[in-house]
Amino acid sequence: MSRLRQKFHPQHGFGLMEVLVALLVIAIGLLGTIALQTRAMQMELESYQRVQALNLLDDMASRLAANRANRGCYRLENENPSYVGVGSPVVETMIADNTHPDCVADIAAWDQLLRGAPVEEAGGNMVGAMIGARGCIEQLAPREYRISIAWQGMQATSANVDLTCAQGLYGDDDTMRRVVARTVEFADLGF
Repeated sequence: MSRLRQKFHPQHGFGLMEVLVALLVIAIGLLGTIALQTRAMQMELESYQRVQALNLLDDMASRLAANRANRGCYRLENENPSYVGVGSPVVETMIADNTHPDCVADIAAWDQLLRGAPVEEAGGNMVGAMIGARGCIEQLAPREYRISIAWQGMQATSANVDLTCAQGLYGDDDTMRRVVARTVEFADLGF
């Protein structure tokens, strides 16, 4: 009688194989969710860095426009290295020369902002700006300047950026380098 009953009423519950398959499906789903979350955090950091770079770009454009009479002293393409920010001693050199104190003060303040101060500090290091931020100012024409900010991205992209700010400092092929730039043109006001 019990065999007949088993034939028409199979056992209820899960077998070991069903449990293992369910655990495998759950594990794959969790790994996918973790990978998606990691990628979303990287993209959030990239976006944050771009916003910070655009804010610092506007800051220097405002400083340059406010001191238009001495705009020539803002040029960095003749300095060695031709940028301020991470790893650059240019501000110390400009302070020693002290030709235009307002200009030097503006560039020193921009240098500190590129390095992360006073945005955020962790463990004694300034960490509030972009990763490896560097800023460049070059004169394109007598009354035209280009302000650029370069930083290190989180993932490699195509390296077809025509801007030369901090070129070669973010890997051999510059695929980790991100650059934003703004051109500032001054009207001829008799200066």
